[in-house]
Amino acid sequence: MTGSRRTGFLSSLAILMVLSGNTLAFGFKDVSDKAQTLAHEKYEQPAQAPDFLANLGYSDYQSIRFKPEQSLWRSGKSRFQVMMIPQGSFYSHAVKLNIIDSEGVHPVGFDKTRFDYPNPEMAKRIPADLGYAGFKLTYPLSDKGTQNQFLVFGGASYFRGVGANQNFGLSGRGIAVDTGLPSGEQFPSFTEFWMERPNADSDVMVVYGLLDGASLTGAYRFEIHPGKSTRMDVTAQLFFRSDIEQLGQAPLTSMFFYGDNTLRPRGEWRPQVHDSDGLLINDGKTGEWLWRPLVNPADLQLSYHHVEDVKGFGLIQRDRQFDDFQDNEARYDRRPSMWVEAGGKNREGWGKGEVVLVEIPSGAESNDNIVAFFKPADKVMGNQSRRLQYSVSFGEPGITEQPNARALRTFVGTDNAGGNSGEALRLIVDFEGGELSELPPDAAVVSHVTGGEGVEVMEHFVEYIETTDVWRLSILAKPPTEKPLTLRGTLNKDGKAITETWTYLLGPKTDLRGVSS
Repeated sequence: MTGSRRTGFLSSLAILMVLSGNTLAFGFKDVSDKAQTLAHEKYEQPAQAPDFLANLGYSDYQSIRFKPEQSLWRSGKSRFQVMMIPQGSFYSHAVKLNIIDSEGVHPVGFDKTRFDYPNPEMAKRIPADLGYAGFKLTYPLSDKGTQNQFLVFGGASYFRGVGANQNFGLSGRGIAVDTGLPSGEQFPSFTEFWMERPNADSDVMVVYGLLDGASLTGAYRFEIHPGKSTRMDVTAQLFFRSDIEQLGQAPLTSMFFYGDNTLRPRGEWRPQVHDSDGLLINDGKTGEWLWRPLVNPADLQLSYHHVEDVKGFGLIQRDRQFDDFQDNEARYDRRPSMWVEAGGKNREGWGKGEVVLVEIPSGAESNDNIVAFFKPADKVMGNQSRRLQYSVSFGEPGITEQPNARALRTFVGTDNAGGNSGEALRLIVDFEGGELSELPPDAAVVSHVTGGEGVEVMEHFVEYIETTDVWRLSILAKPPTEKPLTLRGTLNKDGKAITETWTYLLGPKTDLRGVSS
């Protein structure tokens, strides 16, 4: 069968033959063939939602509710069930949804009666062929009798997940293209999904996705494992229409408004507001674990962290107590961390490149202003293809399996002692866990701190804080004029680092009172 005939075959969604037993005659190769054919065609943006839906405010859009009793596979009492997402607001276009079962491939037709609308006027304006914007998966995470939403695919190539007893927070994406560059970012979108119908008692589900964008297309296979932590094993085949300056593999998107290392914006009463408080990176070749606390910068800020052989990276939410936020509605203390393991379980990593952190100025918690991704060292050229394998996990900070002591929190403030007149900054970093938890308070732990270009490290020392059972690194540093303050530090014993590497970047325009100068 030629590529064009296969495309027509899949588009018409004809019933496929069963090869044998429960083996389905549809899989990743079919999606990959479709993506490859699409890459040789001119890119066309998806048709947009009608204006009256696209212009809905957040609360009006949220008032459109999917009826849980309309969930796919509910009648069969499946552990996995599917809820559809309505178009509207930032869910700007329809995606095709299909089910794969032992009888073949079947489209999920649009039915507007699956939703409750806020008023009859809106309901009658919904086109009968509108289409869905994506889907949500449910599974009994908390108890056998409750279907918990745990994974959402909706909006461009975004997906969000949680582990048990968590609230939705940060997102993953299929791919990122030129994020943070002056040329402007592209947003490829998933345009079609195929969901393998699992057995009623299965704890694993497979979803395929077709991605299309101005510079590339892609085929994706997601093997989904819900639980205390939710993991997806991802296989992707990318086909490039044109050269890409900055390809972002396994991108993550989050929000950081303010935290321990900033002061509160004027009028804010909550101690902190963020979905994630740091970027964690593991270099498989050097063995280093690097922790970078997030900031809300005065200007757009891109940080490139070189890795010889990236093993994993993620955006982590280490603050886990209600007292850290005091927000009973948002419950930021229940937001998940997200960890990418390059190559997936027991596979080789992605090799040399950079983990890129993009921090965007934001004046509100409603803006996702943090992006992290892996940029490969080799150039991305048009008419080439690339295969990726990796796993993505949503859960508690322990999903990283980081073995060393970790930087629990970072504080930053001016230091006027010793005639510094506010020119120097005092940075406090509290470490806990790992080998530190086994040491007596008088152990010979020493600090190791270095500064970047133009930074004067005036002093640094470490002390044990009995009240909170942490080891505190204190740094006095003078930043250069009109340049960022950059620092790296570890706690060492017997000449060896026993903590992750703490690193920090504070831009020259940042005012420690939480406003831009």
